[in-house]
Amino acid sequence: MSKEAVYGVVFSDDRTKVLLVQRRDLPVWVLPGGGLDPEESPSLGVIREVLEETGLQTRPLRQIAEYLPVNRLTQRTHFFECQVIGGKIALNPEARDIAFFSLQALPSRLAPPFALWIQDALRDSPCITKKTEGVTYGVLMKLLCLHPILILRYLLTKIGIRFNYRKTTRD
Repeated sequence: MSKEAVYGVVFSDDRTKVLLVQRRDLPVWVLPGGGLDPEESPSLGVIREVLEETGLQTRPLRQIAEYLPVNRLTQRTHFFECQVIGGKIALNPEARDIAFFSLQALPSRLAPPFALWIQDALRDSPCITKKTEGVTYGVLMKLLCLHPILILRYLLTKIGIRFNYRKTTRD
């Protein structure tokens, strides 16, 4: 069985800001999410991932998209809009920072393809199924030229070597 992922987008109440997580291993900003556990439903997976990465308890409002893999850099991904129902923002071993950003001023180090996914979330359309965009070997090579250390760190994390990862009692 192939691996799958879940990601959640959390907007401010007025939908002018989006919650992002700055990874500790790579200094990039991402939407909260990660791997779907075996036998876990995507809706329960996104609740777990958002809680683990932000400290916020959420409920999925709607599934925005299912993104299909286009290469070995991508995987089948379920993408949900989530509403905060409890908890408070709390750093974790994988997060260097967690913050809301204006949709008009997203951070420059927002990892691809999250800007595109945020745009999909703002459309308020029924769930879409499409191939993952913005994550290609060409983009990886371009980023390697622009940010070689960042991309090398990313590639090392893909094989299990982590940087600046804080161990906790759960590890």
